[in-house]
Amino acid sequence: MSAEHDERPRSGVGRWAVVLAASVALIAVAGAAFAIGRLSTLGEETPSTTSAEAGFARDMQVHHQQGVELAMIVRDATDDPDVRLLGYDIATAQAQQSGQMYGWLAEWGLPQAGSEPSMTWMTRPVADGSSHDGHDSADGSGEAAHLPGEPMPGLATPEQVAELRELDGVEAERRFLELMIAHHEGAVVMAEAVLERSTYPVVVSLAESIILSQQAEIALMEDMLAERS
Repeated sequence: MSAEHDERPRSGVGRWAVVLAASVALIAVAGAAFAIGRLSTLGEETPSTTSAEAGFARDMQVHHQQGVELAMIVRDATDDPDVRLLGYDIATAQAQQSGQMYGWLAEWGLPQAGSEPSMTWMTRPVADGSSHDGHDSADGSGEAAHLPGEPMPGLATPEQVAELRELDGVEAERRFLELMIAHHEGAVVMAEAVLERSTYPVVVSLAESIILSQQAEIALMEDMLAERS
């Protein structure tokens, strides 16, 4: 066995330990939210259909559904055990979280589809009453970087998804990692945006767990991409 093959498993152990720790924290948060969620929201007003909570639940479900799709594509396109394990972890975590958000809307008596364009909730005032969404525009104009109806942050285009489907091996691994890093970064933006607009306990718990777990996975994927460059 070459020195290169000797090194990859050892270096991977530390990286996967970080992601495992984040995953354990995510499970703990989800379990706590399930155990105390109903009790902790007894004094909270049920979110309305145009609330940040409802908008986040709807849009993040769509965002997560694409994450599951990308993860399953790469699992079929490579034999690399690290990439396949990462794809499995992403698909299962994001499918579980999507189900959780679907359940919120059902419990709140709200439709799964909103009457407003996606991202509308991110243009509404934050908790301190300001109208800024917390994320500056790329041109420095100070206007909201995300507008109603525009693609969600980090979402891959249909063309990019189609491109990934045509690749295999290391090429598929590289493209998947590039797309998923951007995808995770977009999810973090959305989670941070709802934290600026909500104090609803179960929503805050999930948003915080998304930030924790996906930032850990971003660091892992950046290392994996560097190895394949």
